[in-house]
Amino acid sequence: MIPSHAIADAALERAQEQVRLSLSGRAPRPVVRGFFDEPTHTATFVVHDPESREAAVIDSVLDFDSASGTVSYAAADRVIDYVRLENLTVTWILETHVHADHLSAAPYLQGKLGGRLAIGRGIVEVQETFGKLFNAGTAFARTGAEFDRLFEDGDRFTLGGVAATILHVPGHTPADLAYVIGDAAFVGDTLFMPDYGTARADFPGGDARQLFRSIRRLLSLPDPTRLFLCHDYKAPGRDSFVTETDVAAQRAGNVHVRDGTAEDDFVEMRKARDRTLNAPRLIMPSIQVNMRGGRLPEPEANGTRYLKIPLTTDRG
Repeated sequence: MIPSHAIADAALERAQEQVRLSLSGRAPRPVVRGFFDEPTHTATFVVHDPESREAAVIDSVLDFDSASGTVSYAAADRVIDYVRLENLTVTWILETHVHADHLSAAPYLQGKLGGRLAIGRGIVEVQETFGKLFNAGTAFARTGAEFDRLFEDGDRFTLGGVAATILHVPGHTPADLAYVIGDAAFVGDTLFMPDYGTARADFPGGDARQLFRSIRRLLSLPDPTRLFLCHDYKAPGRDSFVTETDVAAQRAGNVHVRDGTAEDDFVEMRKARDRTLNAPRLIMPSIQVNMRGGRLPEPEANGTRYLKIPLTTDRG
């Protein structure tokens, strides 16, 4: 559930002050490097403190060929090569939410680079929902135990001298987080580029009204706050993929949620638009893997791993 901010939003206030300190030069400004995976339209980010070189990896991608059922590691290996080239120490591997459009490479990266794997505490709700859908059985604990840390709204950590604040931003899913690290906010699927709009809110546990409020919360950060987006799909008329914007650009020009957009109008638009969208191409394998922290299903008696596809029929 979205936290109550009727009286005061202490987590947001801390994040706002943190951004101001970073922008003023009184606190370190983190270095961010993005890696775009075109097959899944997903951006992975490595963010680090320029002094200590302590780093976090956010929203990694495992290569998956659905036709052959083959997994590979080219996207993750590019991240590893960069981390080693820059002599970074990875202390966190972060997920903004349980992705439905790509498989996470978090366990592979953790094995190569170390670091603690984290997601929002809302993962427990997601595991409960999809554990039933995929008939995961009693061996699947549904407690978030696959992760080293379950963050809640307002939690904090540091990358060397760079402060980080967690904002819970549900709506796309119940478990969505934004990581505000220095003056950079990693907002997952809540927002796309201003010319493309906002995330869908029709997955189980999603809510268009919550999404609007979460986005407005993010857009209460200082205007120069850098926003790093998990996806881009090239809006009509744009020829390049872009995954960085800022609060000012979103407030002025986001086609779904710019300043002056009424909550009820957004909810009506979002629900109508979501009814026209197809399910993500990799939703079935992605959720089964990602709700387990990126771990593949255990091999069966014949030594082979399997992913399930629930079947429906249009006949009774």
